[in-house]
Amino acid sequence: MALSMTHQIGALAGTPVPLETGNTNSTETTATVCAASVWKSPASSLRCKVQKTDAVDFSPSPPMSPCRSPVLGATRGDLSVACRAFATEVEAPPARGVEYSRGGAQDKKGEGVPVYVMMPLDSVTMNNTVNRRKAMNASLQALKSAGVEGIMMDVWWGLVEREAAGSYNWGGYAELLEMAKKHGLKVQAVMSFHQCGGNVGDSVTIPLPKWVGEEINKDPDLAYTDQWGRRNCEYLSLGCDTIPVLKGRTPVQCYADFMRAFRDNFKHLLGDTIVEIQVGMGPAGELRYPSYPEQNGTWRFPGIGAFQCYDKYMLSSLKAAAEVAGKSKWGSTGPTDAGEYNKWPEDTPFFRKEGGGWNSSYGEFFLGWYSQMLLDHGDRILMSAKSIFENSGVKISVKIAGIHWHYGSRSHAPELTAGYYNTRFRDGYLPIAQMLARHGAIFNFTCIEMRDHEQPQDALCAPEKLVKQVALATQKAKVPLAGENALPRYDGCAHEQILQTSSLNFDGNSGGSEMCAFTYLRMNPQLFQADNWSRFVGFVKKMKEGKGANKCREQVEREAEHFVHITEPSMQEAAVALMR
Repeated sequence: MALSMTHQIGALAGTPVPLETGNTNSTETTATVCAASVWKSPASSLRCKVQKTDAVDFSPSPPMSPCRSPVLGATRGDLSVACRAFATEVEAPPARGVEYSRGGAQDKKGEGVPVYVMMPLDSVTMNNTVNRRKAMNASLQALKSAGVEGIMMDVWWGLVEREAAGSYNWGGYAELLEMAKKHGLKVQAVMSFHQCGGNVGDSVTIPLPKWVGEEINKDPDLAYTDQWGRRNCEYLSLGCDTIPVLKGRTPVQCYADFMRAFRDNFKHLLGDTIVEIQVGMGPAGELRYPSYPEQNGTWRFPGIGAFQCYDKYMLSSLKAAAEVAGKSKWGSTGPTDAGEYNKWPEDTPFFRKEGGGWNSSYGEFFLGWYSQMLLDHGDRILMSAKSIFENSGVKISVKIAGIHWHYGSRSHAPELTAGYYNTRFRDGYLPIAQMLARHGAIFNFTCIEMRDHEQPQDALCAPEKLVKQVALATQKAKVPLAGENALPRYDGCAHEQILQTSSLNFDGNSGGSEMCAFTYLRMNPQLFQADNWSRFVGFVKKMKEGKGANKCREQVEREAEHFVHITEPSMQEAAVALMR
């Protein structure tokens, strides 16, 4: 997730950090398309009423008592081993603990929410080996003993098919998956067709495959492009999805071939160890445009971002769409009055609330085309993924970004530039949910841990309202909803927010449903620090208990304190070793 570090520090502390920002004035627009896909008329508008946020007290919220709970008797030994392994690389003994048989998305109601943990971005090295093998092995054992359902791992296109088109090296992934199997952990495998590096939390750099980079050098329009000519190579432009620009193959064919090779190589683990395939659809693996790139300081939170439709393939499609609509003049360019990356909605004619171009006939045409191109992109890739993994026992999921800043404005500018046609007068998440429902895919959403009052109120941030809107859209489309936290959070307040949100209990009514799964960001040294770990174990326990939990909170606290007492020295040792 792309969120500014200044803002994130405030969120982690539970205290808003004031932003140095300009005024809040207003803006208007123009348009752009790609012949690579046939433009469809946008779905009929749905009105989504959003109340303007009132001023909120910026004082820190009172600390909540951490949600802690016990672990199995085997935990003490397992966690000690994990700590020693991270410090000394000692081989860990076999996993001990209880097996949790539930797979990816659960189908029953009220049975709790299984928790997965994201692995480090560099779990597999550039040499296609497991990074810090023995420490990794011990940490997986610790996660299992804590009741974690499984792990999520990025399977990087830039590592596996790095050297030559059609040549796959699964190296470290085969070993890592066998480790997970040994410890009885399920795996959510992310088909990561994007570059690693340039987004919040990216601690390593893994570019697109070398041969893909060579093709981009020959044809820079394969990269997303903004109106100032800046190229973004995080992910190939969806404008060329169906054009054979990669050594005779289209990008969608390359993605499909990669997934097919993964299936064939790991077919013995599908449905048992590998229970979910999350299909990367854009930057950070999310179905969106790279409208708010942090790399090189281009974008800073809470800027509105910028449209990414100026490569020749996107412009070709825009031109075709404008001609079909009988408005050929609208097909030469995208909006020219939508400001730049770090403006606020009211600073631009296109996004301002009164008379803004977003709410004009032209705005409806352009935003309808821009968002439909994104939906078509998702459709094409999911069609391939569904056929490839059909009858394999795995579920398919897609991650959607939690763009919560300026959510309280009428235009929802940051969502619009990212490709989500969501405004004060239109529900932009229902069409996405309906698209996923057609393929039986899971809607995976971020920012589940965030609370409205923790965010800068002058930027009209409203993550809780956004999550509610998304949850209602998935319920209407009858598509499962899974969640992730956008930022590493180890405090009890964040855990409580996740617990509440995952229950889908909005306005006192959840309809008996819960999220199908939750993925925790991420396994790192901080997670294994004593206080963080004890809170995490309690959080996992409560998530698994679900709505039917009736355990006395005092009992949970007593058992958790006992666990903290006996494991604290080892956890401190692990934290120190991991930070070396």
